[in-house]
Amino acid sequence: MADKPAILTPPKSEPADLQNVALFRIYVFYRSLLSILLLLSLLSPDTQRLLGILNPPLYLGVALAFLATNLVLLGLIQSIFITQHATLFSIFFVDILAITVLADTSGGMASGLPILLVVTAAASAILINNGTIATLIAALSVIALLADTLRLINEQILPVSSLIPAGLLGVLIFAVSLLIQLVTRRVGAAEELAKRRAADLYNLQRLNEQIVQNLQTGILIVYANGSVRIMNKTAARLLDPERPVPLEQGRRLEDYHSQLANQFDQWIASGAHQPSPLSMGKDAPPVIANFRSLEGAGSSDTLVFLEDYSPVTRQAQSLKLASLGRLTASIAHEIRNPLGAVSHAAQLLDESEKLNEDDLRLAGIIQHHAQRMNAIIESVMQISRRQAPQPQTLALKGWLNKTLKEYQAGLAEAADIRLELPQEAIEILFDPDHLQRVLGNLLDNALRHSRIATSKSTAHIKLSWEQLSGRCILDVIDQGLGVADSEQAKLFEPFYTTVDKGTGLGLYLCKELCEINNATLNYRPTTQNASCFRIAILNPH
Repeated sequence: MADKPAILTPPKSEPADLQNVALFRIYVFYRSLLSILLLLSLLSPDTQRLLGILNPPLYLGVALAFLATNLVLLGLIQSIFITQHATLFSIFFVDILAITVLADTSGGMASGLPILLVVTAAASAILINNGTIATLIAALSVIALLADTLRLINEQILPVSSLIPAGLLGVLIFAVSLLIQLVTRRVGAAEELAKRRAADLYNLQRLNEQIVQNLQTGILIVYANGSVRIMNKTAARLLDPERPVPLEQGRRLEDYHSQLANQFDQWIASGAHQPSPLSMGKDAPPVIANFRSLEGAGSSDTLVFLEDYSPVTRQAQSLKLASLGRLTASIAHEIRNPLGAVSHAAQLLDESEKLNEDDLRLAGIIQHHAQRMNAIIESVMQISRRQAPQPQTLALKGWLNKTLKEYQAGLAEAADIRLELPQEAIEILFDPDHLQRVLGNLLDNALRHSRIATSKSTAHIKLSWEQLSGRCILDVIDQGLGVADSEQAKLFEPFYTTVDKGTGLGLYLCKELCEINNATLNYRPTTQNASCFRIAILNPH
């Protein structure tokens, strides 16, 4: 059976009143047993000569009353009311009186019953956390003991020498009470310290769990047999952003990703690993995995770190594009001057009256392609002059409404653009100029391809929020004929275009602008075989 991740539970901390109820329950059982034994002693000939010999009716009446109080306490034993100081004091006071009267009717110290006052004093020291009240109960026990002893001496039932054992018993009562109070205070302090330490440990565990769960690095703990023991949220998002929550754990690693499982098997077999990026899906960023043995006595588990490889690839691409941009800018600048001369010469030829119709057509072809080459140069120069993003917090719903109105106002002909927005507010961190250029380019393409396929300029913009991956999704959907599977890989390549008038740099530039704003741009066909360009913004604000 697959192991499941440990669930942290807060330490149980019972209130002091509930703890006293449990202790008081024991004392009530002791009183009940004692009262029954005191009554049963009247049935035995051996004990009849020791208990209640001075006043059997009074002994019987007090013993029955003592038993009756126990029946009342048993009925209230679950109530916290009985653990209040006033109630406890009353109960212990009744016990002192009952034991003293029972001892008096049985001959005082000679009966041995006064020793029960030690138990009463000890119980009061445990159950009452107020030292003054507990000491008062011990003092009342000693006073009752000495007063009864003096009365019996005065009645010449006991000799004067009985004061010595009575005094020693009084000292014992005080000593037991004070000692138990001291022990109880120390035990209580130790228990309170243990509770605080347990609470601190729980809070530390919770803090560690929150840190691990919210790390930007994915973390998995994998058994030697390849079963996943624990994974954090980032690992779940990197492995499969569309997997439902909660992500089931305890499955084998190959169920999540076969390439990752192969790398894990190589790590287990050789103990060495050469990191290489893993493809997690069409829209998912590349991931790189690192493996470490989990330290611990006898532990054979492996700690797997999954890191988003996109920042590394973006940095490398940025360096490459910076060098390429400088080179293309130089080339474009060198081409622009002779191209301008060619274009100017073609215009002069077009104005000449000596050219025939065929020559004029050739001059028009030269001008057309010169203009097209100039558009390509402008696009190349635009890429080479690409500025670093200046991200701002955008309330996307309001920003989309405003931008779409401005876009439609600048169109030469009316277009049907439908905007679908979610209920919740969404804020992102993005350069507004960059996002406007990307959205405008995608809308231009969507309207163009919809018009080619349906003779109507239509587009659909859909904004949504992915709860699991934490991404803002902006889809631009057209009603065009779609893109063949064999051509989809070329969509974002420079100079690739499917229309005669295009330069093939629009989508390439859009993808670059998205990536420098920590977003992705991908193509994904809809269920109706139309085209959808998805902007996934990875840094929602």
